[in-house]
Amino acid sequence: GWQASMKSGSLSYILPCNRLPVQLMSQVRVYTSNGQKKDLGSEDRNGSTSEETLHKVGTGRQDTSNAGQKQSFLKEPIQVKVKAVLKKREYGPKYTQNNFITGVRAINEFCLKSSDLDQLRKIKRRSPHDDTETFTVYLRSDVEAKSLEVWGSPEALARERKRRKEAEIKYRENLFRNQRLLREYREFFGNTKPRSSAAAMFFKGPGKVVMVAICINGLNFFFKLLAWVYTGSASMFSEAIHSLADTCNQALLALGISQSARTPDPSHPYGFTNMRYIASLISGVGIFMMGAGLSWYHGIIGLLHPHPIESLLWAYCILAGSLVSEGATLLVAINEIRRSARAKGLSFYQYVVQSRDPSTNVVLLEDAAAVLSVAVAATCMGLTSLTGNPYYDSVGSLGVGTLLGTVSAFLIYTNTEALLGRSIQPEQLQRLTELLESDPVVRAIHDVKATDMGMSKVRFKAEVDFDGRVVTRSYLEKQDVEQLLQEIQQVKTLEELEAFMLKHGENIIDTLGAEVDRLEKDLK
Repeated sequence: GWQASMKSGSLSYILPCNRLPVQLMSQVRVYTSNGQKKDLGSEDRNGSTSEETLHKVGTGRQDTSNAGQKQSFLKEPIQVKVKAVLKKREYGPKYTQNNFITGVRAINEFCLKSSDLDQLRKIKRRSPHDDTETFTVYLRSDVEAKSLEVWGSPEALARERKRRKEAEIKYRENLFRNQRLLREYREFFGNTKPRSSAAAMFFKGPGKVVMVAICINGLNFFFKLLAWVYTGSASMFSEAIHSLADTCNQALLALGISQSARTPDPSHPYGFTNMRYIASLISGVGIFMMGAGLSWYHGIIGLLHPHPIESLLWAYCILAGSLVSEGATLLVAINEIRRSARAKGLSFYQYVVQSRDPSTNVVLLEDAAAVLSVAVAATCMGLTSLTGNPYYDSVGSLGVGTLLGTVSAFLIYTNTEALLGRSIQPEQLQRLTELLESDPVVRAIHDVKATDMGMSKVRFKAEVDFDGRVVTRSYLEKQDVEQLLQEIQQVKTLEELEAFMLKHGENIIDTLGAEVDRLEKDLK
């Protein structure tokens, strides 16, 4: 140790010693290595050596003010309570010795065969999948050792991985080439493959509504275009452009429906269900640009440069047929939305505003706008026929464009909200919150968020404070308590205590995971 003698008005000297003096006010306590306090003011009466005596060291002068001061020292031994703790284990920045991996990963990443895994230790763990309770895993350290035994060295294993990667790339290239040849074969000989699930989607539900709308709007565009060429009416031109925009947009919706049915892949693990919202959003933009924009443009041109209109008889006939066909499509969309809203327990208005089915909503709004625009165009053309003033016809074109702009703005807003992820209804969120809080395992929940992902999918998130006592009791209820008591009584050393705690601690964590799975199932 080191000893320091502090003198007022003098220098401080440091000498080696096995005691440490501490000066507190007028008391000096010396702590020896054996835990005893020594009296430093009295002479050594028991023949102690100079190493056990506190020496006065200075410049030769004594401070007269402190010369007669007496030092008092306590003689009780110092008692220090030392905790028995386990030595902290350093794992380093990368530690994978206790990791588990599945058999598929072991075969793919370490270039092993299924027969190689038969010789390794198999461990049953709680399955992360909903359809199975347990599944078999292997220790990563065992798999790594087995791969080195099979391939001889890490370099040989790396070469084999590289070779398999090149073979996989070549296989994908051949697969793409074979798919192209198969497609050419089908085009030449005809496709005799049974109807796929994606194609079957267009014969029921929203797909059926979209296909009916495509056929009817395509025919309407053809006949309205002929009527515009014959009459030169601005309102009829707007109607033709409207039908063309509806046909293109609904074809885009059909593409979105087919893409949404694609199975998830590594690049898109959650699938392509949002393609319906994306297609509906683009459709809304298309209505605004093609339908509303061209209608406004033609109406303004008609106001600036009016010209006489030919006989409108054929135009009236085509508008009447368009009204019937658009009305039929509108009824199909209304019936589909009513059926879907009834199944979800929502009203017709709530189902449309929340954009639960974007494809059907687009058809509904487009056909509703089409019916109203036919009425506006027919009214303005009738006023033009009665008065001979072509300005009414141009005003009708502006009215149709305004109607289409309103529909497109609504579609853009609802689909943007759906893509951003809006919260579910407060009543549903309250039900989920009450379900969690009423469970004995849950002590409290915080920061609850529930987002509607669209297409009947909800993402729910909550910070949960679990009751560790209830989880532990749930674990103990499944154990032989007498055997557990015997294990506790056999614990004598720190190593045995550590082994006991590690064994049951891991099992309690697995019990907590099982409770989380149960809660997720109840929430679903």
